[in-house]
Amino acid sequence: MGIITVVGSGMMGSAIVIPAFLNGHEIRLVGTHLDRDIIDGLRRDNRHITMKRTLPDGFKYYQIEELESALEGADLLVSGVSSFGVDWFLENILKRIHEDLPVLSVTKGMIIGEEGKLITYPEYYKRNLKGKDIKLMAVGGPCTSYELADRDDTYVCFCGDDMELLRKTKAMFEAPFYHISLSTDVTGVECAVAMKNTYALAVTLAVGLAERREGIGAIHYNSQAALFSQSVREMRRLLRLTGGRDDNIVYGAGDLYVTIFGGRTRLIGTLLGRGMPFEKAMEELKGVTLESVVIAKRTGKAVRTLIDRGEADAADFPLLLHVDDIITGGAEVDIPWTAFETETLV
Repeated sequence: MGIITVVGSGMMGSAIVIPAFLNGHEIRLVGTHLDRDIIDGLRRDNRHITMKRTLPDGFKYYQIEELESALEGADLLVSGVSSFGVDWFLENILKRIHEDLPVLSVTKGMIIGEEGKLITYPEYYKRNLKGKDIKLMAVGGPCTSYELADRDDTYVCFCGDDMELLRKTKAMFEAPFYHISLSTDVTGVECAVAMKNTYALAVTLAVGLAERREGIGAIHYNSQAALFSQSVREMRRLLRLTGGRDDNIVYGAGDLYVTIFGGRTRLIGTLLGRGMPFEKAMEELKGVTLESVVIAKRTGKAVRTLIDRGEADAADFPLLLHVDDIITGGAEVDIPWTAFETETLV
């Protein structure tokens, strides 16, 4: 059996290794400088204070100052940081480890590269490691941490450049409730799941709009379904722009579904739909990690750059651009419904 070290003891970093632990692998969970309370709590009674789940007996817990001990003899390193911690992970972890240690990242998102286009986090890491050849993999697909910890059936994709390494990694994690596909299309998988953050915010605008009209708790599914449909359409177009395979939309659409029905992105989308200005909504949710806003801003900026260059058509992304107007320009929510309409001749 192998040793898996996780850096970042947030919810997904902690949950993803549960199936590997059940397969007999040793799990070493390392908190970042922001995770001290989580690690302290886990050392007391295995209770994860943010995921609100009890982790299995046998997990080993480390503060960041104990990183060297946690890495000793490790067969795999899992990056459990959020998108806000990508640069920290690059500088403090990736640049320090031996290149024989493969890395699996659970961080979902993309970043704007020097050429103004969206690139995956694995690609961003490679560009900044300056010749250091670390085998980088990533996870994409519809999976919430707490349901994974509860062992609800989940279907995801591990992606990377080396199929043999992907197969070995799958063997470490695969469990009766954790089902894994493999792909060397890193751009396609990572783009698909990154986009769900932006579009989950867009779909949940409909929740807030219903509550604005009829009171808190009111809900209508027609409008949400319509925004979901438009989201998938635009996500497929974004996949094509990044060069990803169209079939990877299954991971983005599935991830979009689970994100809409719970979590932080639903909160911000609902508040905006109720009519709360963006800055006030951000103040209302102060202290809550809102990766959806970061990804939405990056995606909007990148797509507008492509539009200015003539490499994309604004008419293909009315929902994305409206979300961008709301969070970067302070626009009021006014869903551009007629812009979604099409005519198809076959």
